[in-house]
Amino acid sequence: MHPFKASVPQNPGRRRILQMGAGATALSALPFGSAFARQGSNARIVILGAGAAGTAIANRLNNSLSGAKITIAGERQQHLYQPGYTLIASGLWPTDKVATSTAEWLPSGVSWIPSDVSEFMPDQRKVKLTNGQVLEYDLLVIATGCQLNYTDIEGMSTDLIGQKGIGSVYASPAAASATNIQIESLISKGSGRAIFTLSNTAIKCAGAPLKMTFTTLSRLEDTGKRDQFQVDFFTPFQNRVFSVPVYNDFVLNRWQEQQVGLHDQRTLVGIDASSKTALFSSEDGQTKRESYDFIHVVPPMSAPDAVRQSELAWQEGPMANQWLEIDQYNLQHRRYPEIFGVGDVIGTPFGKTAASVKKQAPVAEANILSYLAGQPLLAKYDGYTSCPLITSIGRAVLAEFGYGGELMPSFPFISPTEESWAVWVMKEKMLQPAYYAMLNGQV
Repeated sequence: MHPFKASVPQNPGRRRILQMGAGATALSALPFGSAFARQGSNARIVILGAGAAGTAIANRLNNSLSGAKITIAGERQQHLYQPGYTLIASGLWPTDKVATSTAEWLPSGVSWIPSDVSEFMPDQRKVKLTNGQVLEYDLLVIATGCQLNYTDIEGMSTDLIGQKGIGSVYASPAAASATNIQIESLISKGSGRAIFTLSNTAIKCAGAPLKMTFTTLSRLEDTGKRDQFQVDFFTPFQNRVFSVPVYNDFVLNRWQEQQVGLHDQRTLVGIDASSKTALFSSEDGQTKRESYDFIHVVPPMSAPDAVRQSELAWQEGPMANQWLEIDQYNLQHRRYPEIFGVGDVIGTPFGKTAASVKKQAPVAEANILSYLAGQPLLAKYDGYTSCPLITSIGRAVLAEFGYGGELMPSFPFISPTEESWAVWVMKEKMLQPAYYAMLNGQV
């Protein structure tokens, strides 16, 4: 029997729902606050990136250090709750629900420069920003997030999202909303072909392409005309759409039941928007054309160019020139001990979700404090990643796992291999408050 069970949606009771919220939901089971008293330091600390990872570590270091000069650099004026993008693209949330101002999350003790990094000079312990400013540091935290390489797909750009049947949940809240409009257009047409894709690179929120497939299927089924629509999923990998086998098997089995066509070893390499045609490379080196009425594009992803073109990127192996070289356990750079990495930019086997940041930030904080004190780095990140995998509108599975694909359930009353309404409530109602507590360095 397959390890997954499809349960009838049940109300687990208010007490258990509150337990989920009080536990900061599935972001992790770590305790509130820092494990360290305030530590004196006159170090110049520069944090690159003012997104989830950079903001969380800035708040934590501001709370745990006394006397340090902490500067955070990142140009984005808005802070965007990216786990909400799939809910926008599924027609469930408005765009303004995910946007706040960057400034409101940054502590008064931290200086913010609204400019991104353009160049690294690690041997001089300096970074150059896009505004021309050069910052010197004693300790550097790289939390720049990842780069969406839409233009690596021939004919594709973010300007096309929301046009000619093209959607993509990753680019922005506006793009997620435009994706929803394209799905609504497909539904109103009453028939057609929907194609969902997966990139051949590591991606942030690896469950998002699957969630978009499941929520679209749910919407098509609600029309009562599901058999009028062809739904196909194209993956670059052989019989794989998710890296953890138990969840991969569940998704493939469910899609077979839902009559989703699986096309494996197929990579999206081009879009002809005018003819609504997608080009896919195959394992035999051929390029094949596929027509669509709607296509969900997942772009190749990498560290930002400033990182991947620097000496700080991995120099060899599968992540060479793509992601920040980092020790996967202590989050310290393997060649520059005064540099640490947190969030989507780091080159580790797992760890590109907001839940990963929630687990990484305390580890990075503890090891930064140890480094500044000249002590061994004892805190370890175990690869924890969490994905509330939506399986239909109103149901989800709480996928929690770490290095080696080991399942890491946080709640004894939620099965890691069972669909439930409770996990859906967690995704839709509870994760956002927990995320904001993470930003503030509270959890």
